[in-house]
Amino acid sequence: MSSFPDAWTAVRGRPWRFLASAWPWRSVLYVASTVPVGIVVLVVLVTVVGVGLLTAVVIVGVLALLRVPLITRVVAAVERWRLRLVQPQPAGRRTSWREQLRAWRSLPVAWSEIGYAVLLSTVLLAVDGLALAVLSAPVVLIASPLFWQVTPGEMEVAGWRVDTVGEAWLAVPVGAVLLLVLAYLLTWLACGQAALARLLLDPPEERLQQAVAELRRSRSGLVDAFAAERHRIERDLHDGVQQRLVALTMTLGSAELEVEDGPGLELVRAAHRQAEDALADLRATVRGIHPQVLTDHGLVAAVHEIADRFPVPVGVDLALPERLPAPVENAAYFVVSESLTNVARHARAGRADVRAWVEQTGGVLVLTVTDDGVGGADAAQGSGLAGLAARVEALDGTLLVTSPVGGPTQVRVECPLR
Repeated sequence: MSSFPDAWTAVRGRPWRFLASAWPWRSVLYVASTVPVGIVVLVVLVTVVGVGLLTAVVIVGVLALLRVPLITRVVAAVERWRLRLVQPQPAGRRTSWREQLRAWRSLPVAWSEIGYAVLLSTVLLAVDGLALAVLSAPVVLIASPLFWQVTPGEMEVAGWRVDTVGEAWLAVPVGAVLLLVLAYLLTWLACGQAALARLLLDPPEERLQQAVAELRRSRSGLVDAFAAERHRIERDLHDGVQQRLVALTMTLGSAELEVEDGPGLELVRAAHRQAEDALADLRATVRGIHPQVLTDHGLVAAVHEIADRFPVPVGVDLALPERLPAPVENAAYFVVSESLTNVARHARAGRADVRAWVEQTGGVLVLTVTDDGVGGADAAQGSGLAGLAARVEALDGTLLVTSPVGGPTQVRVECPLR
């Protein structure tokens, strides 16, 4: 390209630097591409609006007219892409189509986009078509010697009457000068149209970005609030109910030493066993809500703890060089816990494997849980996998379940670490 950041900066610079750069050619391409784009938009809008008006008495016409904002939104997206020819934008995080569709639901009809689509298919189409016609004049003047060789004799080129081959060659520098002048004129024209497009199209895009940012903030807030609530429940159970059960088991144990043999002692022993079972269940529940080992030592230690007490052999290979962000660790832990629970309950598997690594290029955690069971798992059937998918999606991640009948089953999670 050149050292110029955009066409407007280039056209205001030194002439030889501007003419030696790619900006004149990019500006001509921008102006030239307006013609086919404008024709397509004109045909589509006339067709849709015409069909809608002709069939307005029935539902079909109303549905056709309701498609106009969607068409203009697509036109606006194409125009924002075309603007890169004269106004490149700094690279940033690309908004996914899923996020855009969610955000668009909260946006009203963008009348500025509709107005720009009409303007593009009428005024800008005519202006840029005329500009291309004017551009053909210096091109023909420069090529007049070639035309003279093909059809020798008296000829008229762009208003220039050529009687001899010398006059044909004389038309070349005239055409070159006109071409240089038009390079400036077309660049100014392209910059003006790009500024107009930015003025009309940027407000909807800014609203879209704000809606996406608000959506992310709300989802992040829900995840943080949910995690805080889990911590509170775990702390209350650990410090309150669990301590009371511990005291109860100790009291019942002391009562066993004091009560004489007989039916009363048997009842005390049965109550002691039930209290110990309840304490074990409570500890398992507390560990399932939020395991302390996850908070203290991270995902690797927590997954190894699950694997050590799992009834099916589990291979663990977690290539994680450092601690992950807390929301990502929590989501990954519960994916492993729920997936292995499903393996134990439904898969009839002989082995399971848990693998995780971080793709350094994109800063994404990749986690897989695989088993050799009977397969047939489906996250869309309202099982625990559906809840896991929602938890991962709240962190902008994805959960994919591959489970053909007969196995094997793989649960794969990809979650950004930001």
